[in-house]
Amino acid sequence: MVRVLVTGGAGFIGSNFVRYMLSLGNEVLVYDAFTYAGRLENLPGDVKVVKGDIADYATLDGVVREFQPDVVVNFAAETHVDRSIRNPEPFIRTNIYGVYTILEVARKRDFRLIHVSTDEVYGDLEGREPATEDTVLRPSNPYSATKASGDALIMAYWRTYGVKASIVRPSNNYGPYQHPEKLIPRTILRALNNLPVVVHGDGSQRRDWLYVEDNCRAIWTVFERGSPGEIYNIPGFNEKSVLQVVEDILRILGKPRNLIHFTPDRPGQDRRYIMRGDKIMSLGWKPLMSWEEGLRRTIKWYVENEDWWRSLINDEFFTRETPWA
Repeated sequence: MVRVLVTGGAGFIGSNFVRYMLSLGNEVLVYDAFTYAGRLENLPGDVKVVKGDIADYATLDGVVREFQPDVVVNFAAETHVDRSIRNPEPFIRTNIYGVYTILEVARKRDFRLIHVSTDEVYGDLEGREPATEDTVLRPSNPYSATKASGDALIMAYWRTYGVKASIVRPSNNYGPYQHPEKLIPRTILRALNNLPVVVHGDGSQRRDWLYVEDNCRAIWTVFERGSPGEIYNIPGFNEKSVLQVVEDILRILGKPRNLIHFTPDRPGQDRRYIMRGDKIMSLGWKPLMSWEEGLRRTIKWYVENEDWWRSLINDEFFTRETPWA
C-alpha cells in the first residue's frame, strides 16, 4: 500500500485519480482549496479530505508532516484558458507560486513528487513536428505560460536541490466529473437542452483527446517505473478537430448539426497540439480507451448524473449563446 497525497484532488482529473488510487488499495488524502472546479461531490464519501491552498506553506507542510506521504501528485491548478485571458492573476498565484510552495515543502520532507502539467506548454504545433519532451516550450496564453513556468521551477529544484520530482504532460482529458465550462461537457449539456453549441473560429483547431482513466494509469506508471528529474508526455493518439468533436457528440445524442454556432476565435488560439509518446510507452503504458467508446461513456455519465451538473449551471448557461467563452 502506498500513501498518496493528491493536491487538487477534488477537481476533474484529480478526483478520477483518487478513485483509481482507491481501487488499487492505496491510502489517499485529498488536499484541495475547493474553488469553483473543486467539489466534494466529485469525491467518494469515504476519502479523507483537508481543505487547504497549495500556496499556503504552513498548512501544506503540516499536512505532509502528519500524513507522511510516499508520493504527492499535484493536480492543483487554474486551467481554463478563457478565464486566464480575462484575469491572469489567479493562474500566476496557483500555477507558479503554488508549485514553488510544494517544492519548498519537498525540500524539507522526503517524498516523491509527480506534477501534472499540460501539452499546451509546447504552444501551437501547426506545421511543426509532434512535440517530444525536449521540444522548446512556446506557451501562447497566460494559462499555458504559468504551467510552463511551474515546469521550469520543478526542473530547477530537481537540478539544484535534488527534489525527487517528475512532470507529466497529458493531452486534452475528457470523461466524468469535468466542469461544464470545458468543450465536451459544455457541448453535451447544451445539446441535451437543444441550445446553440459554441465553436470558436471555424472549429478546425486540432487537439489530441485522452480518456481520463488512461491518464490516471499513465501517471501511476510514472510513479512505479519512471524516474525523478524526467518529463513524460501522455498523448491520447486521438487527434480530432474541435468541430469533429462537436459533430461526434451531436451524432451520438441524435441532435441536428444546425445547433452548431460559430463565434469569433479567442485571442492567442493555438491551432494544433500533438505530442509523441515514446517515453511513456517505453514504461509499458498505452491508452486503452477508444475515442468512440470513451465519448459514449462520457455522454452517458452526464445524461445519468444531472444532479451533479445541475448545481454548476446558472441561468447564463442557458440564456447566453457563449457561456464562459
